[in-house]
Amino acid sequence: MDIKTASALRRLRLVSTPEAVSFLLLLVCSVLKRTTDFNAVPVMGAIHGILFVLYVIFWADAWNRAKWSLGTAALYFILSVLPTGGFFADRRLRREAESAVIASRARKEGIVNA
Repeated sequence: MDIKTASALRRLRLVSTPEAVSFLLLLVCSVLKRTTDFNAVPVMGAIHGILFVLYVIFWADAWNRAKWSLGTAALYFILSVLPTGGFFADRRLRREAESAVIASRARKEGIVNA
């Protein structure tokens, strides 16, 4: 894995958890708006919208650089629209990055000819 691919995956990982947290907070704010006089939906909606747009931009970049299959790319996109999906995306991306580092080191040491 080259540095640009690793950077793209890292950016996607870094935005996936805050995007998931903002989605959950937006859901809580929506419930509070309907049950109380508290209305933070406009602020939380804007924050979540910005984070979601960043997630989609970073997802497209990671898909392009990592050469994911359509199924893998679709999975990461679907995880972005589920309330807790960003947490699962972060975990999967971390495992993918760790595997890539291990494979890179093995190739570098001549253990694997991949």
